[in-house]
Amino acid sequence: MKFYEYIAKKLFKDEGIPVLDGFVAYSPEEALEFTSKMETPVTLKSQVLVGGRGKAGGIKFADNPGEAFSIASDLLKMDIKGERVRHLLIEKKVNIKKEFFLSISIDRSNKKPVIITSSEGGVDIEELAQNSPEKINKYYVNPLEEFLPYETREIGRKIGMDNDLISSFGSIIWKLYQLFYKYDAQIAEINPLVLTDEGLIAIDAKLEVDNDSLFRHEDLLQLMEFKPKEFAFVKLGGTIAVIGNGAGLTLTGMDLIKYYGGSPATFFDIGGGASEETIKKALNMVLHYDPVKVVFLNVLGGITRADDVAKGVIHILKSSKRKTKMVIRLTGTNEKEGQRLLEEAGIPYEVSMEKAAKRAVDLCNSLENS
Repeated sequence: MKFYEYIAKKLFKDEGIPVLDGFVAYSPEEALEFTSKMETPVTLKSQVLVGGRGKAGGIKFADNPGEAFSIASDLLKMDIKGERVRHLLIEKKVNIKKEFFLSISIDRSNKKPVIITSSEGGVDIEELAQNSPEKINKYYVNPLEEFLPYETREIGRKIGMDNDLISSFGSIIWKLYQLFYKYDAQIAEINPLVLTDEGLIAIDAKLEVDNDSLFRHEDLLQLMEFKPKEFAFVKLGGTIAVIGNGAGLTLTGMDLIKYYGGSPATFFDIGGGASEETIKKALNMVLHYDPVKVVFLNVLGGITRADDVAKGVIHILKSSKRKTKMVIRLTGTNEKEGQRLLEEAGIPYEVSMEKAAKRAVDLCNSLENS
């Protein structure tokens, strides 16, 4: 499991590794609010679980709160390697004197943790290894023996670290290894670790934990705001987003879309107790998925109330800037009230799942042929 930078930094800080204080913003308004309280200029960093965000334009600098608002508006619309930017980490911009690379991972061929360091940070380590292998140092840790602080200082000397920095550099390595071991990590990385006026600081943080160990780390799941049962959302290659309240119902809806000649864009199970807020979140997610041309919302109300579904649909259709066609199958608990709300809002619906699926496919075909 990968963790966002701001979560990794919290864990790094708890372990005693120096990081910058920052705020997480989910909207341009929050970016404006937080930046108004901070020392400017600031750095706005897209929080995604893929690499290369800097090269993709996902990291920007702002000199004042107004500029931060404008930049945040652009960043929160970005898609980086298929991942939508939904929140930003905002930190003060620092004066960087020197950059280093520090990473701990598992070398499976040697069956040992390996500490990789370099006097050149902020670069693609694979590219550096290919072009300048002499600039990379690898140190293998024997997992059957205690890893001691003096070993970290030797690592610093081998990459030419200045004598007055060796102690603090070694301390960071040692603390990062303790974190790596503590959380059953597959990788714990700082790229770059920078030298500033305040000393060495982890300007970035990467943490990936073995999924099989997560049962031992419920605290990590809580930090990630990980809610595996809220949604089961899988992106597919088609153009019709299929949303259902239950895995079986969602799969049946997908089968019908295929049967009538369409192609599902999503498997999206919102669960059996979906609320109005859940419907809003689900629709908002698929409406921001560019391949989607038609949304097929397939709801058989049990615990889920049809009137809550209708209210969520009406809210999203009124507030969303992207006007995507929607076909709704709505029946079950409070169906009369839900259907009445849709009728009053001028939103068509079906009671038959088969009719709704065929209608979604026909609508999608008409859009593609127009």
